[in-house]
Amino acid sequence: MADLMYWEAIRRAHDEEMARDPLVICMGEDIGVAGGTYKATQGLYDKYGPERVIDTPISENGYTGVGIGASFVGVRPIIEIMSVNFAWLAMDQIANSAAKVRYMSGGQLTAPVVIRTPGGTAHQLGAQHSARMEKVFMGIAGLRVVTPSNPKQAYGLIKSGVRCNDPVFINEHELMYNMKGEVPDGEYFHPLEGSEVARHGKDVTLFGYNISVHWCLQAADVLSKQHGIDAEVVDLYALSPLDRAGIAESVSKTHRAVIVEEAEPMVGVGAEVMAIINEECFFELDAAPVRVSAATVPIPFNRTLEKATIPNANDVVKAVLKMFGK
Repeated sequence: MADLMYWEAIRRAHDEEMARDPLVICMGEDIGVAGGTYKATQGLYDKYGPERVIDTPISENGYTGVGIGASFVGVRPIIEIMSVNFAWLAMDQIANSAAKVRYMSGGQLTAPVVIRTPGGTAHQLGAQHSARMEKVFMGIAGLRVVTPSNPKQAYGLIKSGVRCNDPVFINEHELMYNMKGEVPDGEYFHPLEGSEVARHGKDVTLFGYNISVHWCLQAADVLSKQHGIDAEVVDLYALSPLDRAGIAESVSKTHRAVIVEEAEPMVGVGAEVMAIINEECFFELDAAPVRVSAATVPIPFNRTLEKATIPNANDVVKAVLKMFGK
């Protein structure tokens, strides 16, 4: 196993897939000469040249459309959108072209494209650079949505995404690029569907994805050491399709659920997971499911206000204790 940073795992996946298949290209703003805003394509421009590592203009709708169009004829692009906030500009191409072409062509065309982009609240980037848009993309039929919570997933999901004939949207997190973790030495392909039990427990299930998985793990340690509550943590790394069976299996075991998300609660991941719990295992519940979410406001620039807007591990602990009447 190699101990890699999140960005290093992403770069390694790019490098391996580009070395294997000359039809794998990558494109985006500052990904070539500069090596990417978060170093995820560092060194690839020198290795593969400007025709395969393409620095694009600041035109998300334009270059995303070019990449998706190329995928229709056999190219396998990895498109980087510098920030998920800018993906709004490419929504027509993502939702109306990539996600629908297989269905609307009766299977004659596919869009084997990977679109990866960082999102989430980092450090004082302001409301227009702190979007949590995963709930938007998981509502688009025909688009796979995954969100890695560690370097191993980041590496394996890109490799699986490149070899998939469906369009795959990879939602990363800006605060996780320097996170270290173990990545297999050999090739590893992470499933594009499913969930993972990050910590086994018996008293309550904490559902998280992306950065909130780490809040759940921190909260589970506190709950165990200070309150004698054994929490299970489930990593919902695949947001579309969601792992209905895995969600139901864990709740049927613990009989309680807390869903933790960095985004606002309205029509979000937490709401969808709650619906699945109610539909699949209502009679297994010993308490109503609870959501821990961000405040429904634009993210403030002020650091103190920004922190007050976003949930953390302590909020998860409080939600669980309230559920247990403590």
